[in-house]
Amino acid sequence: MACLNSDGSLTVVAGAILDALTKAGEPEAIAAATGLPLYRVRAGLRELAQAGVVEATGAGYEITAQGRALVRSGA
Repeated sequence: MACLNSDGSLTVVAGAILDALTKAGEPEAIAAATGLPLYRVRAGLRELAQAGVVEATGAGYEITAQGRALVRSGA
């Protein structure tokens, strides 16, 4: 599952994950908020973490400065 398009912009799924992440940081809560299966949320968060868009914080995740810039730009 790709979360970033070839031009570096967010996919629809990544945008939904990041939007839900602003309200809750745990994968289970993100899955519930987005309606995505938990395995897709976890895979998306791993990919976004590798890209530097989110970072793991204990049991959850938070958006990095790079991720906030992507969200603000509408990428």
